[in-house]
This record gives sequence, structure tokens and C-alpha cells, in this order.
Amino acid sequence: MLNCRRPNRRKSSSGRNQHSLATRLVAIAVYTAFFLVITPVFLAIVYRFVPVPVTPLMVVRLFEGHGLHKTWKPLNQISPHLRQAVVAAEDNLFCVHNGFDWKALNKAIDQWQEGNASKGGSTISQQTAKNVYLLPTRSILRKAVEMPLTMLIENLWPKQRILEVYLNIAEWAPGVYGAEAAARHHFKTSAKNLTRQQAAQLAAILPRPLHWSAAKPGPYVRQRSNQIIRRISGLGPTYLGCTQPLKK
Repeated sequence: MLNCRRPNRRKSSSGRNQHSLATRLVAIAVYTAFFLVITPVFLAIVYRFVPVPVTPLMVVRLFEGHGLHKTWKPLNQISPHLRQAVVAAEDNLFCVHNGFDWKALNKAIDQWQEGNASKGGSTISQQTAKNVYLLPTRSILRKAVEMPLTMLIENLWPKQRILEVYLNIAEWAPGVYGAEAAARHHFKTSAKNLTRQQAAQLAAILPRPLHWSAAKPGPYVRQRSNQIIRRISGLGPTYLGCTQPLKK
């Protein structure tokens, strides 16, 4: 007598479902990776020519109850005193490095390993990449993500554009972003008309803009601003050349 068994449809169906689930998971992973790679590149190309409308930090500050005050200005409408002061204060190798100050970065890593949290080591290029793309968190993971983003803008933007974007999105007071809004907020003037001393005081408060005032500087900010002015005098054209707007 023949023993005719029916195929085990349950097992077959289960195998197909597992295969289908694996395929979907792979597709999701591929699309996610594609999105994470393509989006920063697309934004970098767009922001090479178009003002950055908003940054993650601005959104966070809005949720914290701060306003949003900013007016985009091209580099040639920002005082050369401020352009030079920011480079002298934040990254005096900006014009000559490829996005990273490895000596300062290694020092910051050593301090972190010793348990000393430090804000040092970030170049203007790194700060620009962080401000454009990332939330204002402090972690090794964020630093790791920040590095390829820094290389991206360093390769797609000239130094003048990096500086222009930085000067227009940097935080200078609660809800105050960019050189123009900062000049209006602290000194009731325009970014173009900032004096050398005013520019140095604005550059001096960049590390702690929510706590320090450029208009009413305390002893540290006064000391720091005078130090910035002296540093500008010692840098020269090699280290300040890229603060000049590109000729059209």
C-alpha cells in the first residue's frame, strides 16, 4: 500500500516568512545607510551656495524657551576684525590645516582619558560640521561622527565658506545666532561696523555664550579679548589669509 504524504506546508510557509523578513531587514539597513550617507552630502552641496536656515542647536534652544534671532550676512559684510578675532581665538591654524588640529585633538583626548572633560581640540571646521549636522551632545560617538562630516565640508567648501557659515550660525547669547544678530544684541551695531575691541570681546565669549557677556565683560573676558588682539598681531597673512572674502 502506497504511503502518500502531503508536503509540510507549515514548514515551507515558515521558511518563506523568515526569508521575507530577512530580505526586508536587509533592505531597511541598505536604505538607512544610503540615507545617512546621501543626506549629509546633499546638504553640504546645497549649503555651499545657500544659507543654512536652521541648525539642531537652534531647535534645541527653541524647546528650552529661547528665541531665534539671526540674520545671514556674507563674509564681505562681516567686519574683518571679527573674522580675524574668531580665527585667533578658536583655531589659529584654520587657514593651513585640513580640518583637524591633531596636536590639540590628541591633547583633548589625553585630558578626557584622565577624567578632565575638555572643550578643546575642535577646529572651526569641526565646530561648523557639528553645528550644521549634529545635536549639541558631548560624547566620543558624536566626535566619531563629526570627523567624516568635517572631511566632507573641507572637501566641498572653500575655507572662506566654512568661516562664513560658522560666523552665521555660532551661538553668541541665548537665542542669538550669527555675527549680525550678535553685533545688534551686544553692541547695537552691525556686524560690518564692529570695532577691533568689540570683535575681540565677541570672540572671547564663544566658549560660553550663555554665561558670558561681550557688552559687559567680566575680568576673564577682558583678559581673553586683549589676548586675542595680541594674537592677531602675531599671526600674519599665512594664518589669516583665508579670512578675506573670495574675489568674484
